[in-house]
Amino acid sequence: MGYDFSADEIFEMAKQIEVNGAAFYRKAAAKVSGEAEQAFLNTLADMEDQHEKTFADMQADLKKEEGDLVFDPQGEAVLYLKSMADTKIFFKKEEPGNEMKEILSAAIKAEQDSIVFYLGMKELVAGAAGKQRVEDIIKEEMSHIRLLAGKFSEAK
Repeated sequence: MGYDFSADEIFEMAKQIEVNGAAFYRKAAAKVSGEAEQAFLNTLADMEDQHEKTFADMQADLKKEEGDLVFDPQGEAVLYLKSMADTKIFFKKEEPGNEMKEILSAAIKAEQDSIVFYLGMKELVAGAAGKQRVEDIIKEEMSHIRLLAGKFSEAK
């Protein structure tokens, strides 16, 4: 049984991942006591908000540039989406703890999960423009991991 998988659906998921990430960082910022830690986490939340907007723009551009359907004769895309939809990256990230190191560790894991998702989805998107846009998403998430890892090494 074939299935036409839309790049539009990928971007809807990407936007939801970013919404979830912003909520996670804002909740975490409310739990930590240090002003510098709060500012860092709120900055990350703002970055997630910006990524959501970026992904919405990318989604609109992709629709203009080319058709965005991928043929999936084995139904693998459906199975992959279902398995990813059952994980925390879609609907709700874990509640942040009260300690900065714990928050950063959970955030790094969530960012890694999103990269794994995007790497898998990149193979399902039609055309060079679609693949490049998913690659851009991956680069954005990798930049978050670098920031988080740097803070993690400084945290007590």
